[in-house]
Amino acid sequence: MRIILKVLKWIGLSIASLLLLIIMAGLCLRMFGPEPHEPLGKLVDIGDFKLHINSTGEKNEKPTLIIEGGSGMASEYYHWLSEGLKDSMRVVRYDRAGIGYSDASNTTRDPETIARELHTLLEKAGELPPYIMVGHSLGGPYIRVFTELYPNEVVGMFLLDSTHPDRVARIPSIPKKSSLKSKSIVWMYNFQGVLGDLGIMMLYDKFTGPILQREMEGLPDEINNRTIDFLNDGKYIRAIGKEIEQYHTTLERAGKTNDFGSLPLRVFTDAIGEIPEEVYKEYLERGIDLRKTQIKSMKMQEELINLSTNSKLTLIEGNHISIFTKKENADIICKEIIQLLGELED
Repeated sequence: MRIILKVLKWIGLSIASLLLLIIMAGLCLRMFGPEPHEPLGKLVDIGDFKLHINSTGEKNEKPTLIIEGGSGMASEYYHWLSEGLKDSMRVVRYDRAGIGYSDASNTTRDPETIARELHTLLEKAGELPPYIMVGHSLGGPYIRVFTELYPNEVVGMFLLDSTHPDRVARIPSIPKKSSLKSKSIVWMYNFQGVLGDLGIMMLYDKFTGPILQREMEGLPDEINNRTIDFLNDGKYIRAIGKEIEQYHTTLERAGKTNDFGSLPLRVFTDAIGEIPEEVYKEYLERGIDLRKTQIKSMKMQEELINLSTNSKLTLIEGNHISIFTKKENADIICKEIIQLLGELED
């Protein structure tokens, strides 16, 4: 028995020493690692914290384009939209609280709070309406709520593969709000946030590669290289967790904004492409039929055009992200935005 206790004690001390070594290495990497890039935009104080905003193009009487990113999607990822439009109009990209270069906040990440924070940011930064709102993924529900709260300031909406309010109810693989899986996902982000604070995420990244997707297809290297500044940061990881924690609330609230009259609405989504057989079988073994999910997702995208009597659906060859990170795809979206800009001026 005494021998067993000694062995257990030795194992415990070895594990504790290894963990301490990993933590020390991570902290050293955080303290003495490469300096982060300077933000492409500026930080604006909106009260108790600062948000990063990046504006391009001249200020004029034309509508200003406001880009609301998807969950965890920093403003850098919408590079080609900004580049394609900056000679035609004012374009504003920003990072929500905790995302990218923005400060973290203690505010709840429900859609009304996010909409009001964006509105305050635009006022503080001197970015005046009217606005054309662009929302990608979860950014779609956010701009729906923004448009409902500030209807006199919005003259058009663009939804880029936007999340449908009924997505949880209609896609079985997405966990319900009260499920253990849903709570586990939030817990995992919070845990990874602690690892980020300790530098362990950076250490893992350095030796095995990033846990979170860093490089986006089609973006220039200088843009993708900037994302390492925040992808392993505990602040950023926790911010994603806070948005996911409010995911169901966000969709429920956005579902109440279902009639925008004749407001110009343009919906973009990736066309249904072929799923590699090995990928399909892998997910099928986990109880997820990707082909059925694809069909349901496309149906929901088609339904989004019913939000307005002045709407249009455009299919783009790509995926949930490459429909705007690849320049040729972003050009399709930019062309539609410029066309709407002309119609609004007539």
